[in-house]
Amino acid sequence: MSIPKHNFTKTIISILGQHTGFDGNVVLKKSEIIQYLNLKTKAATRGSKSRAGFANHYAIYVLVEDYLNGKFDKRKKYANYEGAKFINLFQRQRELPFGSKLQNHALNHRLNEEFKKFFPASEHLPIIRDAETNRYWINENLIIVKIGKKKINLAGAVKEIIEAYINARQKAFSEFMDYCQEIIDIQEESPEKAIKFIKGLFQPNIDARVFEIASFAVLKQYYADQRIFWGWSPDELIEESLVLYKTGRTNANDGGIDFVMKPLGRFFQVTETVDAGKYFLDIDKVQRYPITFVVKTEESNKEILKKISHQAKAKYQIKAIVKKYIESVEEIINIPKLVEIFEKVLQSDLGVKVIEEIVLQSRVEFNVEAEEQDVLAFQKAESDSVKP
Repeated sequence: MSIPKHNFTKTIISILGQHTGFDGNVVLKKSEIIQYLNLKTKAATRGSKSRAGFANHYAIYVLVEDYLNGKFDKRKKYANYEGAKFINLFQRQRELPFGSKLQNHALNHRLNEEFKKFFPASEHLPIIRDAETNRYWINENLIIVKIGKKKINLAGAVKEIIEAYINARQKAFSEFMDYCQEIIDIQEESPEKAIKFIKGLFQPNIDARVFEIASFAVLKQYYADQRIFWGWSPDELIEESLVLYKTGRTNANDGGIDFVMKPLGRFFQVTETVDAGKYFLDIDKVQRYPITFVVKTEESNKEILKKISHQAKAKYQIKAIVKKYIESVEEIINIPKLVEIFEKVLQSDLGVKVIEEIVLQSRVEFNVEAEEQDVLAFQKAESDSVKP
């Protein structure tokens, strides 16, 4: 089986080698749970397409940590263990960096469901749960591998891999925020650098949350420069600027619409796929109310609509249904269109406001203030744990 490689894979292989004494590549091929973590750590660098979700990572982490705290990797009596209490695991998740907002879904079902999707032929799932007692175990079958005649326990390696991923994400977020602040500071001295920075956020391989934040910042200023007249009668018209609102967090699986415009009532949805099923699901959320899709692609609008139409015809076959869905796509804004819009924003001397908006939304999105406290607490706890 070919295992996909990305920037963080090298770190995983190195950690496996250090923990086992074997070639990390060999260990990676032997372990499904490590392969799963390899798939889930693509977002270790800022340029990844993957969102930097931590829920499933932390579900594994807290169970492996509980396993190691009980020294079951040494005394080998895990089968007799009464299991970890849910409340303890849940609280521990929220103590970890980026974990303060996590819910219980990963521990209860999402991790196992996703693992099964990636490894349908596997005989094991990562989490064993007793619903009656609300006790949890990591599946020991997945953290013990056999290489030659030797059985190797990977619990320590799993924990260190997840910690390395956390550190990589912290560094990426910190660098991004520092760079944003740097751009603000030098805006007056070097506007060209600020322009280059923003354009660099409109790339197919940029982090999905960063792309959404940058798109919002540019579109907000673009529409703010447009005014309409409206009212209840021709004699009582109101002049008003178009205002774009961000309706939620970019990584929230809340089924909501990403941006809404006042007073026109336009809906915007940001996506990184050209998947008709995803588009039509979004359209159905609002009962086929017209939606503008902001798409993280350099494909032309014509190509995107052609793909959506082709997929829709294959799925629904009924022309009338397909027509209604396609008509609900009010506009498609791709990467070239975003860059064109940004050029117009620059002509209106609103570049500084775009940068300020990116910084503001990034701090909200990445929980910068809260996470700084989480990180400090986590680092202190780690430091205390190694003191004699």
